[in-house]
Amino acid sequence: MHRRTFLSAAAGATLTAAGEQAPALPIIDTHIHLFDPTRPQGVPWPGKANTVLYKPALPDRYRQIAVPLGIRGAIEVECSTWLEDNQWVLDIAAKETIIVGTVGDLEPGQPEFRNQLERFHRNPLFRGIRYGNLWGRDLGAQLSTPEFVAGLKALADAGLVLDTANPNVALIDAVVRVTDRVPGLRVVIDHLPQLNPPAEAAARDRYRADLRELGKRPQVYVKISEVLRRVDGRVPEDLDFYRSRLDELFGVFGEDRVLYGSDWPNSDQWAPYPRILNVVREYFTGKGPAIAEKYFWKNSVAAYRWVKREAGQPR
Repeated sequence: MHRRTFLSAAAGATLTAAGEQAPALPIIDTHIHLFDPTRPQGVPWPGKANTVLYKPALPDRYRQIAVPLGIRGAIEVECSTWLEDNQWVLDIAAKETIIVGTVGDLEPGQPEFRNQLERFHRNPLFRGIRYGNLWGRDLGAQLSTPEFVAGLKALADAGLVLDTANPNVALIDAVVRVTDRVPGLRVVIDHLPQLNPPAEAAARDRYRADLRELGKRPQVYVKISEVLRRVDGRVPEDLDFYRSRLDELFGVFGEDRVLYGSDWPNSDQWAPYPRILNVVREYFTGKGPAIAEKYFWKNSVAAYRWVKREAGQPR
C-alpha cells in the first residue's frame, strides 16, 4: 500500500458495526460552487468550452462524491455576478441540508448594497460575500472609495464574512489595508497555496511582511485549498512536492486559522476529489488529531458561524 493511502486510511477511517470502512474525522468543506448550465438563462461561469466543468454542479452530485469521504457539510461560494443567483443558491440550499452556509456575490460600493445585504441576510444560511480579483474587480482600488469601506463596515456589523478571490501579491496587501480600516471584519483568504511568491527580492520581502502582519490578526483566516497545481503538463500528488509551501502558510497562520476547502467542482481540472483531499489529509493528520480536527471543521465554525442542519454535522 502507498504510504499516503495508508495514512489516509489509518487517520480518516474506522470500522462500522457492519465491518465497513467509515471516515472517523468529520469534515466541513468551506469552498464548493453550485451552478446549472441547463437553466434557460445559462450561467456566467463556466464557459461552454470547458468540457470538464460545463455540466450541472448540484448538491446531489456533490453528496455522492463527498459523503463517503467523511464530508458532513459544505459552504457554497458564489461563482456568478447575477444578483438573483444569490437567491437561486439559497433556494437550492433550503432543500439540501448538506449545505451549511453560502457566500454570496454583492458589491459593497454600490448604492443598493445595504438593501441587498439586508434582503439576503434574512436567510441564516447567507454567511457573507466574496470580493477580490474576480469579474474585473480590484479590492485594493476600491478601498479609496468611502462608500465601499462603509459597505464593508456594514458587512462586519452584520457579523458576516468577506471571502477574497484569486490571490496575488496586490490582494494580500489589500487585505492588510481592509483589516486596518475595518478591524471587526472577518476575512477569509481563498486558495492561498496557489500564490507564487514574487521572484524579485524586494517584492518578495514586502509580500512576506504583509503575510506575517496578517498572521498577527486573529480575524483573518486562510483556506488551504487549490493546493495541487499543474507543472510541466502533469499534476504531482505527492505531499512532499507541496510540503514547503504548506509549512510556510501553517507557520504564519497557525492551527487556529486554517480551513479546508475543496474548490469542487473547479478542482476536477486538477484531480478527482479523493486525490485532492488525500494531500491535505496526509499533511494535517500528520500533525495529530487535534490540529486535523481544527483544520477540517472546528476553525470553520469560528470563521463562518455556519448553520448545523444534520445530526452528523459537528458543532
